[in-house]
Amino acid sequence: MGLRGEGALLANGAPVDIPRDAARDAAREELRKAVYHQDDPGLVSRFMNWLGDRIGRALDTIGSPFGGGGGTALMILLVLALAVGALLWWRFGAPGREARGTGRLFDTATAPDSAARHRADAEAHAARGEWADAVRERMRAVVRGLEERTVLHPRPGRTADEAAAEAGRALPERAAELTAAARLFDAVAFGNRAADQSSYQTLVDLDDALSRTRPVPVPAGGGTA
Repeated sequence: MGLRGEGALLANGAPVDIPRDAARDAAREELRKAVYHQDDPGLVSRFMNWLGDRIGRALDTIGSPFGGGGGTALMILLVLALAVGALLWWRFGAPGREARGTGRLFDTATAPDSAARHRADAEAHAARGEWADAVRERMRAVVRGLEERTVLHPRPGRTADEAAAEAGRALPERAAELTAAARLFDAVAFGNRAADQSSYQTLVDLDDALSRTRPVPVPAGGGTA
């Protein structure tokens, strides 16, 4: 499409005189059409481009021997860093926010193992110093053992937090330990927290203590038998 402004010609060669303001307004209206903006970057991309430009300018100011604005530039970098953090928090959420309460204890695609099997696997991992795997398997042994004792109803999709909350109602004297164990499991299994022998021993002690603890009656629907 051709725009006819001041000094333009019609097809027959006759001159056309359109005021500059009218031509400019016509051009603006044409450029507002969606077809010209299909490939425009999104809001996040535009913000990141703007942010990169500001960081580059701040770094140039700091590195310049004649800038004289190093302190101001550092403040700008700090503000920009906070802005980046806020953007990432808004876009992706808090680190590890989805780990707790969403990570399943058991692989639902395979047949369930017994508590004894999980304990044996945990001990094998521990013997090799594979503490993260040992923690995961021992927590599974804890929950499977509670299911085998009918303290918990078997439920393949259960999370560590859910198991701890349900078992804690039937074993109130162990409720705090169960909650701590669930948090440990989530941190190691889904939060990339390093495990060690002490972490593993915590679950071993809990597993042993639970075997000696008798459940108390809970109301119907409380997650126990």
